[in-house]
Amino acid sequence: AWRVWIGRARAVGTAAGQRRRQGRSGCRDSSCAAWPARRPARPRVAAWSHTATAPGAMALARAARAAARRGARRSLGGANSGSRGGGVVARRQLRRPGEGPLQAAVAPAPPSGEGSLDASSGDFAVDRSARMSSDGKAGTASFLSFVVVGASGDLAKKKIYPALFALYYEGALPEDFAIFGYARSKMTTAEFRDRIALTLTCRIDAGVECGNKMDEFLDRCYYHAGGYDSPESFAELSVEMGEAEEGRVANRVFYLSIPPSIFVPVAQNAANLCSSPTGYTRVIVEKPFGRDLESSRELSKGLYQALTEDQIYRIDHYLGKELIENLMVLRFSNLVFQPLWSRDSIRNVQIIFSENFGTEGRGGYFDNYGIIRDIMQNHLLQVLALFAMEQPVSLNAEDIRNEKVKVLQSMRQISMDDVVVGQYKARKGKDGFPDKPGYLDDETVPSGSLCPTFAALALHIDNPRWDGVPFLMKAGKALNRRLVEIRVQFRHVPGQLYRPHHGANLDLATNELVIRVQPDEAIYLKMNNKVPGLGLRLDSTKLDLQYKGEYNEELPDAYERLILDAIKGDKRLFIRSDELDEAWQLFTPLLEQLEQQEVGPELYPYGSRGPIGAHYLAAKYGVRWGDMGEGGL
Repeated sequence: AWRVWIGRARAVGTAAGQRRRQGRSGCRDSSCAAWPARRPARPRVAAWSHTATAPGAMALARAARAAARRGARRSLGGANSGSRGGGVVARRQLRRPGEGPLQAAVAPAPPSGEGSLDASSGDFAVDRSARMSSDGKAGTASFLSFVVVGASGDLAKKKIYPALFALYYEGALPEDFAIFGYARSKMTTAEFRDRIALTLTCRIDAGVECGNKMDEFLDRCYYHAGGYDSPESFAELSVEMGEAEEGRVANRVFYLSIPPSIFVPVAQNAANLCSSPTGYTRVIVEKPFGRDLESSRELSKGLYQALTEDQIYRIDHYLGKELIENLMVLRFSNLVFQPLWSRDSIRNVQIIFSENFGTEGRGGYFDNYGIIRDIMQNHLLQVLALFAMEQPVSLNAEDIRNEKVKVLQSMRQISMDDVVVGQYKARKGKDGFPDKPGYLDDETVPSGSLCPTFAALALHIDNPRWDGVPFLMKAGKALNRRLVEIRVQFRHVPGQLYRPHHGANLDLATNELVIRVQPDEAIYLKMNNKVPGLGLRLDSTKLDLQYKGEYNEELPDAYERLILDAIKGDKRLFIRSDELDEAWQLFTPLLEQLEQQEVGPELYPYGSRGPIGAHYLAAKYGVRWGDMGEGGL
């Protein structure tokens, strides 16, 4: 072993001599930067932080020989594992006076442990000061400062802080981080910690060091009160973050959990006064991204005054749901579906969103947007784009989003004949059930409002894959159950050999692929099967994947996935500006017609299956809502 170490040390001295000769010859081009010559196929594992000038290479060689002799003596008696060389190959950075670090030369590693070589004494000294930052900068640690703007609001308390705690509990956050809450409410950090502690739960492996983990997490949470348009308050916040970061590479993420009317001043203050001087700065923007095409463009224009597109993360939490992320995997990693995923086999696609509660005191906010802006233009349209897009060239965020934009660009303008809107009304309680109020009974809703709480649409994609296939979309509040599904109904079998055995309604015998996003996440395929027995009778059965039964683990919340992606810089599940623009170009003309013509919504009782008009819309395309036979809308 000591002969190997001595040989490597001599290589260091030889390389240093070559470098000095190159310096004397005046070589300054890029070819000189490759010294010393590397030994081929020799692994290099550890890294030293020690630096030296080229004339000190001989001292290094002498120290290495002394250490090698000591290491060889210690290795006698079977302590050595028997691997070639008896040690770990290490790198040592060499410098000439006044120059930056040059390419590392091969040098011997300590016989055990990690450390750096003191060339003056010939001893190995443990050196744990050098660390790699998340941006790949060696020699200093990184620190994550996560700022929740609007920290006193419901979204922050119910979703953002629980998601951050779940990430911390699972060890997904960086080792060094702090979370700063920022809002106008006056309170101390201690009061704020008590407030958010009420919403934190250890849902994963509940009970395993839960209390300790929660205390550790809360110790990293801070609160700063200030105005959203106050440069002084943001400057103070930046000072507080700097004190926590302590000179490390600072990565800063701002989550804007605030109304869109103050996105721009907050984003500009954060970018101008709180940007990281050493790491990245990113801003997560919550929907709604405007009310129409014009307001959306104005919002983007305001954000671009202080931020680049790479820094903006437009979050749509539906894209973070497990079954939505699995949509691409299901389609592009299973050969069985690839030839079926087109107009040749698919009769229609249905995207269904149903909530079993009303606005519940949030009617004033909801009335400014309505179900189409609140659910369809963002959540459901994003699901449609993921479902219908062509296979991207890679899993790179831009490649995926390019294909989604192509789908949106291929979509036909929505006709008023393909739209049904509704609004829920009060329902008298029966059999012990309480009365349910109507939408207009909400005190925060303007009297006589025509805002739709239900909508059903027929959308069309004019491209070779989907030409002639209707995409039926419906969403509503105060319906009979909570449900989000994608239903793919396939065409009837040509020839219908078994038609007499199906009964009068062939739709009941149609193959159907169902992706249930929530609740009780599942994927199942409806297929026809012979009922066991002597006769010939057909029945529709399911090949069923229930996530809870198949995977014995808790599914992460959508906010956990998206926050972690933003920290990592993965934008696959975030919305790009041109994507947003295309979505608004599709829906803005429809919204303008509904408002200008003052189209009255069809009333439906609270807790019902929705307006009758939705069934007529489906019948117009010769199909039936797939969830109707399963206790659906």
